[in-house]
Amino acid sequence: MELATTDQQAGKSFYSSLFGWQPFDTPMGPDEAYTMFNLNGGPVGAAYKLDPVKMPGVPAHWGLYITVASADETAAKVAAAGGTVCAGPFDVMTFGRMAVLQDPTGATFMIWEPRDHQGSSVGGEVGTLCWADLMSKDPAAAAKFYSGIFGWEIAAGKDESGYLHIKNGEQFIGGIPPLHFQNPNAPPHWLIYFLVTDCDASTAKAKELGASVHMGPMTMEGVGRWSVVADPQGAVSALFQALPH
Repeated sequence: MELATTDQQAGKSFYSSLFGWQPFDTPMGPDEAYTMFNLNGGPVGAAYKLDPVKMPGVPAHWGLYITVASADETAAKVAAAGGTVCAGPFDVMTFGRMAVLQDPTGATFMIWEPRDHQGSSVGGEVGTLCWADLMSKDPAAAAKFYSGIFGWEIAAGKDESGYLHIKNGEQFIGGIPPLHFQNPNAPPHWLIYFLVTDCDASTAKAKELGASVHMGPMTMEGVGRWSVVADPQGAVSALFQALPH
């Protein structure tokens, strides 16, 4: 996952305070650096500063990377399935090969073919990615697209909510909420969830650090308690506390 932000220093400060991440900067040219966030010795995410000239009108946001065996083959499949190749595929030095893509319903995501850098290596701990929801105006079309590209199993659960669960192999990794669970004013996007031990405390801390709370905290019995927050620059994510089944 990667934070695109209008204020890199503020972003580093906010997430380091909230999750205990350690930021490390790599120079990318004059007055530019790419930030890696580490937790317990392993990478969990990254950040860069949005360029208003190169990316006009793009707001601060969290971007989701999906690991693939071949960036070129996957990008070609996306284009053939009605998606859009926004950038790439291109090499990121010796770290990997990537592309920026958009599904046919309008949500943007990235693919990563790892070489020297595998991506996130820490999971199941506070401040790590634990889930991702696809906010799409056409859940059925989105489900067909992603299952075709990545081989994910996408199906409704046993409840009557209409929520579609995304399964990668044996692991549940995310979902596609029905339209009535989505913000009608938000464009299609992937919403990432950060694992926390106490949703209320983490939400309150985020607010103290300058975040705005869009939703919650709210509870789904037997699943978890979560909130949706925007950092001080406006990048939206969710905080998730697992509850006993």
